[in-house]
Amino acid sequence: MKKQPNITAKSIREARERIDHMVHYTPVLHSEAISKVAGCDLVFKCENFQKVGAFKARGAANAVLKMSPEERRKGVATHSSGNHAAALARAAQVANIPSYIVMPSSAPQVKRNAVEGYGGIVIECEPNLKAREEGLKAVVNQYGATFIPPYDHIDVVEGQATCALELLETYRSLDFLIAPVGGGGLLAGTALATKFYSPNTKIIGAEPEGANDAKMSFEAGYRIPVQTPNTIADGLLTSLGKLNFEIIFKNVDYILTVSDQEIISAMRLIYERMKIVIEPSSAVPLAVVLKNKNLFANQNVGIILSGGNVDLAGLPFKSS
Repeated sequence: MKKQPNITAKSIREARERIDHMVHYTPVLHSEAISKVAGCDLVFKCENFQKVGAFKARGAANAVLKMSPEERRKGVATHSSGNHAAALARAAQVANIPSYIVMPSSAPQVKRNAVEGYGGIVIECEPNLKAREEGLKAVVNQYGATFIPPYDHIDVVEGQATCALELLETYRSLDFLIAPVGGGGLLAGTALATKFYSPNTKIIGAEPEGANDAKMSFEAGYRIPVQTPNTIADGLLTSLGKLNFEIIFKNVDYILTVSDQEIISAMRLIYERMKIVIEPSSAVPLAVVLKNKNLFANQNVGIILSGGNVDLAGLPFKSS
């Protein structure tokens, strides 16, 4: 295994100070009703209230602010049709630098509008990975922009770690901390922050059964890319990153999976009891708790609600 990436307790705290003017210090909510249903004491770190509606704002801001003046002058680039696209465009706008976002033609118009609303320059491509990568390469070659990937990047992971840092500053006696896992940036950052600031807290990754490459990789001891992911939690379709796998394999205690129906039930419970808007990916950690009540019984459990960008017209509750 490669050497542990150089993210430290000090660097995570410095990242929090660095991005302070760019992101929200999001609230932590407690639900007596959901805690009673779950049989444990639950607190929720609400990144659905974050800038651009997701935790991705943290990593993008940290990566942009750590660039050299020369790199900033040439701007940033990425390929994404999700929350990272808007997060990077906004971070670049605040830093007053250009951003180039390669997006597939199939991306929802609302996603494109968000990027352009933050001043991002959208470069459209065919809806496949090869076209996205070729489009990104062309942009980098033309403008000299720095590629900031959505999750598999040390500065991005360091930024995502600030979310758990904030939670642990308020709740120092958590028995478990649970984060969803797709590409792994949030879970990797959460694991490192917890290792440094609350070493007795167990870290759990929460993953959909239909996109369970992180669980398979974790159990095998080597990275197994996802082949045909299929889940309502569309923010977790991405394969686990190489850098993030190294961090997760070393620092995470368990990765647990849940079905789409279990995700929908947990999502509905949060809507009904907490009166807040979350995306399906955010409901995966609660679904894990509800599925494994014996593991969490009478424990203090922290959950990271990763985002709130959801198509309200497509809410799945009627069929649940």
